[in-house]
Amino acid sequence: MRYRREVNEKTGEQLRGVSEKVGRSVPLWPTQGWVGLILVAVCWPLNWTLPGVRTAYLFFPLWLGYVLVVDALVQLRTGSSTWVRSRKDFVLLFFISAPVWWLFELINLRTGNWEYVGRELFSPLQFNLLCTISFSVVVPAVFETAEVMRSFGWIERFVSGPCIPATRAVFVGLVLVGLAMLSAMLVWPKIFYPFAWTSLVFILEPINYWTGRRHFLEKLRAGDWRTVISLSLGGLVCGFFWEMWNYFSFPKWVYHTPATEFLHVFEMPVLGYGGYVPFALELYALKNFLWPKGPRLGSRG
Repeated sequence: MRYRREVNEKTGEQLRGVSEKVGRSVPLWPTQGWVGLILVAVCWPLNWTLPGVRTAYLFFPLWLGYVLVVDALVQLRTGSSTWVRSRKDFVLLFFISAPVWWLFELINLRTGNWEYVGRELFSPLQFNLLCTISFSVVVPAVFETAEVMRSFGWIERFVSGPCIPATRAVFVGLVLVGLAMLSAMLVWPKIFYPFAWTSLVFILEPINYWTGRRHFLEKLRAGDWRTVISLSLGGLVCGFFWEMWNYFSFPKWVYHTPATEFLHVFEMPVLGYGGYVPFALELYALKNFLWPKGPRLGSRG
Protein backbone atom coordinates (compact mmCIF):
# COMPACT_ATOMS: atom_id res chain seq x y z
CA MET A 1 0.00 0.00 0.00
CA ARG A 2 2.84 2.33 0.92
CA TYR A 3 4.67 1.43 -2.31
CA ARG A 4 1.56 2.19 -4.36
CA ARG A 5 1.16 5.54 -2.63
CA GLU A 6 4.79 6.44 -3.34
CA VAL A 7 4.42 5.45 -6.98
CA ASN A 8 1.26 7.55 -7.33
CA GLU A 9 2.97 10.55 -5.73
CA LYS A 10 5.99 10.17 -8.01
CA THR A 11 3.78 9.86 -11.08
CA GLY A 12 1.85 12.94 -10.05
CA GLU A 13 5.06 14.92 -9.66
CA GLN A 14 6.22 13.78 -13.11
CA LEU A 15 2.93 14.78 -14.71
CA ARG A 16 3.01 18.17 -13.03
CA GLY A 17 6.57 18.64 -14.26
CA VAL A 18 5.58 17.80 -17.81
CA SER A 19 2.57 20.09 -17.58
CA GLU A 20 4.70 22.97 -16.31
CA LYS A 21 7.28 22.33 -19.03
CA VAL A 22 4.61 22.29 -21.73
CA GLY A 23 3.04 25.41 -20.30
CA ARG A 24 6.35 27.25 -20.49
CA SER A 25 7.17 26.03 -23.99
CA VAL A 26 3.85 26.99 -25.61
CA PRO A 27 3.53 30.74 -26.24
CA LEU A 28 0.26 32.59 -25.70
CA TRP A 29 -0.35 32.23 -29.44
CA PRO A 30 2.15 30.21 -31.51
CA THR A 31 4.08 31.88 -34.32
CA GLN A 32 2.53 29.78 -37.10
CA GLY A 33 -0.86 30.91 -35.83
CA TRP A 34 0.02 34.58 -36.36
CA VAL A 35 1.16 33.81 -39.91
CA GLY A 36 -2.09 31.92 -40.49
CA LEU A 37 -4.26 34.73 -39.14
CA ILE A 38 -2.53 37.24 -41.42
CA LEU A 39 -3.03 35.00 -44.47
CA VAL A 40 -6.73 34.48 -43.69
CA ALA A 41 -7.31 38.17 -42.89
CA VAL A 42 -5.75 39.25 -46.19
CA CYS A 43 -6.86 36.49 -48.57
CA TRP A 44 -10.46 36.02 -47.42
CA PRO A 45 -11.74 39.53 -48.27
CA LEU A 46 -9.63 39.68 -51.45
CA ASN A 47 -11.00 36.35 -52.61
CA TRP A 48 -14.58 37.62 -52.21
CA THR A 49 -14.15 41.14 -53.56
CA LEU A 50 -11.43 41.37 -56.19
CA PRO A 51 -12.60 41.24 -59.84
CA GLY A 52 -11.35 38.57 -62.22
CA VAL A 53 -9.92 35.12 -61.55
CA ARG A 54 -8.62 35.84 -58.05
CA THR A 55 -9.49 32.48 -56.45
CA ALA A 56 -7.08 30.61 -58.71
CA TYR A 57 -4.26 32.37 -56.88
CA LEU A 58 -5.78 33.05 -53.46
CA PHE A 59 -7.22 29.60 -52.67
CA PHE A 60 -3.91 28.09 -51.54
CA PRO A 61 -2.71 30.95 -49.28
CA LEU A 62 -6.20 31.24 -47.75
CA TRP A 63 -6.28 27.56 -46.87
CA LEU A 64 -2.65 27.53 -45.82
CA GLY A 65 -3.66 30.23 -43.36
CA TYR A 66 -6.50 28.04 -42.12
CA VAL A 67 -4.17 25.08 -41.63
CA LEU A 68 -1.62 27.18 -39.72
CA VAL A 69 -4.30 28.69 -37.46
CA VAL A 70 -5.74 25.28 -36.65
CA ASP A 71 -2.27 23.84 -36.04
CA ALA A 72 -1.64 26.68 -33.60
CA LEU A 73 -4.91 25.86 -31.83
CA VAL A 74 -3.80 22.24 -31.48
CA GLN A 75 -0.45 23.34 -30.05
CA LEU A 76 -2.16 25.72 -27.66
CA ARG A 77 -4.54 23.04 -26.41
CA THR A 78 -2.19 20.05 -26.26
CA GLY A 79 1.35 21.42 -26.20
CA SER A 80 2.10 19.68 -29.49
CA SER A 81 0.98 19.69 -33.14
CA THR A 82 1.98 18.36 -36.53
CA TRP A 83 4.14 21.45 -37.11
CA VAL A 84 5.81 21.11 -33.71
CA ARG A 85 6.43 17.36 -33.97
CA SER A 86 7.88 17.36 -37.49
CA ARG A 87 8.21 20.15 -40.03
CA LYS A 88 8.97 17.47 -42.63
CA ASP A 89 5.73 15.57 -41.97
CA PHE A 90 3.78 18.83 -42.02
CA VAL A 91 5.09 19.69 -45.49
CA LEU A 92 4.74 16.14 -46.83
CA LEU A 93 1.03 16.15 -45.97
CA PHE A 94 0.62 18.84 -48.63
CA PHE A 95 2.53 16.79 -51.20
CA ILE A 96 0.47 13.66 -50.58
CA SER A 97 -2.80 15.62 -50.65
CA ALA A 98 -2.70 16.66 -54.32
CA PRO A 99 -2.62 13.14 -55.85
CA VAL A 100 -5.25 12.00 -53.35
CA TRP A 101 -7.74 14.63 -54.54
CA TRP A 102 -6.85 14.05 -58.20
CA LEU A 103 -8.17 10.52 -57.64
CA PHE A 104 -11.58 12.02 -56.82
CA GLU A 105 -11.33 14.27 -59.87
CA LEU A 106 -10.81 11.12 -61.92
CA ILE A 107 -13.94 9.59 -60.38
CA ASN A 108 -15.82 12.79 -61.17
CA LEU A 109 -15.11 12.29 -64.87
CA ARG A 110 -17.62 9.44 -64.61
CA THR A 111 -20.10 10.86 -62.09
CA GLY A 112 -20.05 14.53 -63.18
CA ASN A 113 -21.09 15.72 -59.72
CA TRP A 114 -19.23 19.02 -59.87
CA GLU A 115 -17.73 21.37 -62.39
CA TYR A 116 -15.54 24.46 -62.20
CA VAL A 117 -17.03 27.71 -63.42
CA GLY A 118 -14.30 29.77 -65.05
CA ARG A 119 -11.92 26.98 -66.03
CA GLU A 120 -12.27 28.00 -69.68
CA LEU A 121 -10.27 31.15 -68.86
CA PHE A 122 -7.12 29.07 -68.38
CA SER A 123 -5.13 26.80 -70.62
CA PRO A 124 -5.32 23.11 -69.63
CA LEU A 125 -1.75 23.27 -68.31
CA GLN A 126 -2.44 26.41 -66.24
CA PHE A 127 -5.68 25.04 -64.85
CA ASN A 128 -4.21 21.66 -63.88
CA LEU A 129 -1.17 23.25 -62.26
CA LEU A 130 -3.25 25.71 -60.23
CA CYS A 131 -5.63 22.91 -59.26
CA THR A 132 -2.76 20.73 -58.08
CA ILE A 133 -1.52 23.55 -55.83
CA SER A 134 -5.04 24.09 -54.46
CA PHE A 135 -5.64 20.35 -53.93
CA SER A 136 -2.53 20.18 -51.74
CA VAL A 137 -4.39 21.68 -48.77
CA VAL A 138 -7.19 19.09 -48.54
CA VAL A 139 -5.49 16.45 -46.40
CA PRO A 140 -3.67 18.90 -44.06
CA ALA A 141 -6.89 20.85 -43.47
CA VAL A 142 -8.94 17.79 -42.53
CA PHE A 143 -6.24 16.19 -40.40
CA GLU A 144 -5.43 19.39 -38.50
CA THR A 145 -9.12 20.03 -37.83
CA ALA A 146 -9.52 16.43 -36.66
CA GLU A 147 -6.64 17.01 -34.23
CA VAL A 148 -8.48 19.99 -32.75
CA MET A 149 -11.57 17.82 -32.27
CA ARG A 150 -9.41 15.11 -30.73
CA SER A 151 -8.13 17.59 -28.15
CA PHE A 152 -11.52 18.20 -26.48
CA GLY A 153 -12.31 16.34 -23.30
CA TRP A 154 -15.75 15.22 -24.45
CA ILE A 155 -14.18 13.13 -27.21
CA GLU A 156 -13.06 10.72 -24.48
CA ARG A 157 -16.66 9.56 -24.21
CA PHE A 158 -16.03 7.60 -27.39
CA VAL A 159 -13.11 5.62 -25.96
CA SER A 160 -15.46 2.79 -25.04
CA GLY A 161 -18.09 2.18 -27.69
CA PRO A 162 -19.37 -0.72 -29.77
CA CYS A 163 -16.60 -3.16 -30.70
CA ILE A 164 -16.20 -4.27 -34.30
CA PRO A 165 -14.45 -7.64 -34.68
CA ALA A 166 -11.29 -7.59 -36.77
CA THR A 167 -11.70 -11.03 -38.31
CA ARG A 168 -10.78 -12.29 -41.74
CA ALA A 169 -14.46 -12.63 -42.61
CA VAL A 170 -15.11 -8.99 -41.72
CA PHE A 171 -12.25 -7.73 -43.89
CA VAL A 172 -13.27 -9.93 -46.82
CA GLY A 173 -16.83 -8.67 -46.44
CA LEU A 174 -15.64 -5.05 -46.44
CA VAL A 175 -13.71 -5.56 -49.66
CA LEU A 176 -16.68 -7.19 -51.37
CA VAL A 177 -19.01 -4.40 -50.26
CA GLY A 178 -16.54 -1.76 -51.39
CA LEU A 179 -16.04 -3.37 -54.81
CA ALA A 180 -19.81 -3.68 -55.23
CA MET A 181 -20.24 0.02 -54.38
CA LEU A 182 -17.48 1.06 -56.76
CA SER A 183 -18.89 -1.08 -59.57
CA ALA A 184 -22.41 0.24 -59.07
CA MET A 185 -21.13 3.82 -59.12
CA LEU A 186 -19.22 3.27 -62.37
CA VAL A 187 -22.10 1.47 -64.09
CA TRP A 188 -24.95 3.71 -62.84
CA PRO A 189 -23.24 6.98 -61.84
CA LYS A 190 -26.42 9.08 -61.77
CA ILE A 191 -27.92 6.80 -59.14
CA PHE A 192 -24.99 5.54 -57.07
CA TYR A 193 -22.66 8.56 -57.19
CA PRO A 194 -22.67 8.86 -53.34
CA PHE A 195 -20.63 5.65 -53.26
CA ALA A 196 -17.63 7.71 -54.41
CA TRP A 197 -17.36 8.82 -50.78
CA THR A 198 -17.73 5.38 -49.19
CA SER A 199 -16.41 2.66 -51.51
CA LEU A 200 -12.71 3.46 -51.19
CA VAL A 201 -12.60 3.21 -47.42
CA PHE A 202 -14.28 -0.24 -47.57
CA ILE A 203 -11.66 -1.39 -50.08
CA LEU A 204 -8.60 0.22 -48.52
CA GLU A 205 -9.26 -0.68 -44.90
CA PRO A 206 -8.70 -4.44 -45.45
CA ILE A 207 -5.74 -3.75 -47.75
CA ASN A 208 -4.13 -1.60 -45.08
CA TYR A 209 -4.69 -4.38 -42.54
CA TRP A 210 -3.32 -7.14 -44.74
CA THR A 211 -0.21 -5.12 -45.61
CA GLY A 212 0.57 -4.12 -42.03
CA ARG A 213 -0.52 -0.49 -42.36
CA ARG A 214 -2.64 1.48 -39.91
CA HIS A 215 -6.36 0.87 -40.17
CA PHE A 216 -9.57 1.82 -38.37
CA LEU A 217 -10.36 -1.58 -36.92
CA GLU A 218 -7.18 -1.62 -34.86
CA LYS A 219 -9.05 0.93 -32.73
CA LEU A 220 -12.65 -0.09 -33.34
CA ARG A 221 -12.11 -3.71 -32.36
CA ALA A 222 -11.45 -2.39 -28.84
CA GLY A 223 -14.42 -0.01 -29.03
CA ASP A 224 -12.25 3.11 -29.38
CA TRP A 225 -14.13 5.46 -31.76
CA ARG A 226 -12.18 8.63 -30.97
CA THR A 227 -10.21 8.68 -34.21
CA VAL A 228 -13.29 8.00 -36.33
CA ILE A 229 -15.37 10.68 -34.58
CA SER A 230 -12.54 13.23 -34.72
CA LEU A 231 -12.02 12.67 -38.44
CA SER A 232 -15.75 12.82 -39.13
CA LEU A 233 -16.14 16.14 -37.32
CA GLY A 234 -12.97 17.44 -38.94
CA GLY A 235 -14.41 16.65 -42.36
CA LEU A 236 -17.68 18.43 -41.56
CA VAL A 237 -15.96 21.57 -40.27
CA CYS A 238 -13.68 21.74 -43.30
CA GLY A 239 -16.68 21.11 -45.54
CA PHE A 240 -18.43 24.16 -44.10
CA PHE A 241 -15.40 26.39 -44.74
CA TRP A 242 -14.86 24.96 -48.23
CA GLU A 243 -18.43 25.71 -49.21
CA MET A 244 -18.56 29.11 -47.50
CA TRP A 245 -15.31 30.38 -49.04
CA ASN A 246 -16.31 28.95 -52.42
CA TYR A 247 -19.66 30.77 -52.55
CA PHE A 248 -18.35 34.21 -53.58
CA SER A 249 -15.22 32.90 -55.27
CA PHE A 250 -14.23 32.90 -58.92
CA PRO A 251 -13.38 30.45 -60.35
CA LYS A 252 -15.68 28.31 -58.22
CA TRP A 253 -17.28 24.88 -58.23
CA VAL A 254 -20.97 24.09 -58.61
CA TYR A 255 -22.74 20.79 -58.06
CA HIS A 256 -24.88 18.41 -60.08
CA THR A 257 -26.28 15.86 -57.64
CA PRO A 258 -29.50 14.22 -58.87
CA ALA A 259 -32.34 13.86 -56.34
CA THR A 260 -30.61 16.00 -53.69
CA GLU A 261 -30.59 19.48 -55.23
CA PHE A 262 -32.72 21.24 -52.61
CA LEU A 263 -32.11 23.14 -49.36
CA HIS A 264 -28.73 24.47 -50.43
CA VAL A 265 -26.25 25.77 -47.86
CA PHE A 266 -24.00 27.85 -50.11
CA GLU A 267 -23.53 25.82 -53.33
CA MET A 268 -23.84 22.46 -51.57
CA PRO A 269 -27.23 20.75 -51.03
CA VAL A 270 -27.67 20.17 -47.32
CA LEU A 271 -27.69 16.38 -47.77
CA GLY A 272 -24.33 16.65 -49.51
CA TYR A 273 -22.63 17.67 -46.29
CA GLY A 274 -23.11 14.12 -45.09
CA GLY A 275 -20.54 13.07 -47.65
CA TYR A 276 -17.81 14.92 -45.79
CA VAL A 277 -17.94 12.31 -42.99
CA PRO A 278 -16.94 9.23 -45.02
CA PHE A 279 -14.71 11.47 -47.17
CA ALA A 280 -12.55 12.24 -44.12
CA LEU A 281 -12.31 8.51 -43.38
CA GLU A 282 -11.29 7.86 -46.99
CA LEU A 283 -8.56 10.48 -46.69
CA TYR A 284 -7.25 8.67 -43.60
CA ALA A 285 -7.31 5.31 -45.35
CA LEU A 286 -5.62 6.74 -48.45
CA LYS A 287 -2.93 8.42 -46.34
CA ASN A 288 -2.23 5.17 -44.54
CA PHE A 289 -2.05 3.31 -47.86
CA LEU A 290 0.20 5.80 -49.65
CA TRP A 291 2.29 6.89 -46.65
CA PRO A 292 2.32 4.09 -44.03
CA LYS A 293 4.84 5.84 -41.78
CA GLY A 294 3.23 9.26 -42.04
CA PRO A 295 1.99 11.19 -39.02
CA ARG A 296 -0.76 9.76 -36.88
CA LEU A 297 -3.82 11.75 -35.93
CA GLY A 298 -2.13 13.61 -33.09
CA SER A 299 0.24 11.86 -30.75
CA ARG A 300 -2.56 9.51 -29.68
CA GLY A 301 -4.50 8.87 -32.94
